[in-house]
Amino acid sequence: MRNYKTQMEAAKKGIITPEMELVAKKEFSSAETIRQNVAEGTVAIPANIHHTSLSAEGIGKGLRTKINVNLGISGDCKNYDVEMQKVDMALKFGAEAIMDLSNYGKTNTFRRELIKKSPAMIGTVPMYDAIGYLEKDLLEISAKDFLRVVQAHAEEGVDFMTIHAGINRRAVEAFMRDKRKMNIVSRGGSLLFAWMMMTGNENPFYEYYDEVLDILNEYDVTISLGDALRPGCIDDSSDAGQISELIELGALTERAWERNVQVLVEGPGHMAMNEIEANMKLQKRICHGAPFYVLGPLVTDIAPGYDHITSAIGGAIAAASGADFLCYVTPAEHLRLPDLSDVKEGIIASRIAAHAADIAKGVPHARERDDQMAEARHKLDWEEMFKIALDPEKARAYFESTPPSERHSCSMCGKMCAVRTTNLILEGKKVEFCSEK
Repeated sequence: MRNYKTQMEAAKKGIITPEMELVAKKEFSSAETIRQNVAEGTVAIPANIHHTSLSAEGIGKGLRTKINVNLGISGDCKNYDVEMQKVDMALKFGAEAIMDLSNYGKTNTFRRELIKKSPAMIGTVPMYDAIGYLEKDLLEISAKDFLRVVQAHAEEGVDFMTIHAGINRRAVEAFMRDKRKMNIVSRGGSLLFAWMMMTGNENPFYEYYDEVLDILNEYDVTISLGDALRPGCIDDSSDAGQISELIELGALTERAWERNVQVLVEGPGHMAMNEIEANMKLQKRICHGAPFYVLGPLVTDIAPGYDHITSAIGGAIAAASGADFLCYVTPAEHLRLPDLSDVKEGIIASRIAAHAADIAKGVPHARERDDQMAEARHKLDWEEMFKIALDPEKARAYFESTPPSERHSCSMCGKMCAVRTTNLILEGKKVEFCSEK
């Protein structure tokens, strides 16, 4: 019987939990360091007490950059089997988190199965599920109705929830004053904005924030403070709406910590490369070092079909500058629900961004596989290269699609391979390309 409700409460009491022990092992850290950082709020370990299949991960200070995969059922695409195949894909390629963004019908059947099988953290956005769960139109939903959905997700075993509590009246006033090209692009944020405008009421997640925290505390759910006013194009980045909401999120972070609820803070969005580093530092300052979870940022707006690349560029810069958690973006972003191929491309792009940032940040052992790959390439050991690669199947398929005449080269350079040439000379051998008749 545990004598604490949440990871943060345990950490503040000096208790090292099994989840902290596991995170320490994965991160080549000490359990005491993890405990201290959880107590301070600079590391979060999302771990709902009902998610029994979870293999706990830490997000935050000094740890590997984690990635999240979005999936879920929509009104236009209701194939539960395909969505579960996407889950399998995410687990295969090492995603540490999966967010179920289902927004059609009774979503709990899919979500319960997901929580039952997934060792990855599971996140949700209760606002997406409200209309289907409550079977009410937006204007008919009461403030307390929204909390019922939060309660249901927590009971099911969700590890972290995006709650758009920062888009209160003050933030909306700043948004309305400073005109945008794209206005609000957050789905949950736009629904709350519409509800506030139609009812004249304050954001229910802000007005009843303490009650939300009580629910999350009961099940040890981490709150992911959603950025409803994130920029949806690079022209809107770093504007009054975004920064006003961030200031609100900083205050909400401290209120959550006071109730021993762990916090993630969500960030942009679309943003030019030269603004990313400053935004990461600003978030850490205003939100007191809480782990930062970013969507991208996408560094240009003109690449539909390739936004996994624009996102990976921004994500690498963001993570190297302090972001802790990257939400993947697929080639289908802005265009349609992603298929299995899109999901794979998005995962790999995000993994590359996260890994590259970890090398830059000097995360312990981050460069180990790169050094192993260099050794394998030096030896021209293709089997070892495939084994080390992020996507061994694709690497092998590319190599074998145009077979080289000699196994110890590839079809790009053949016998003129620079590695082969240098190895031969250093071994005291001759380099010959033309055999005599």
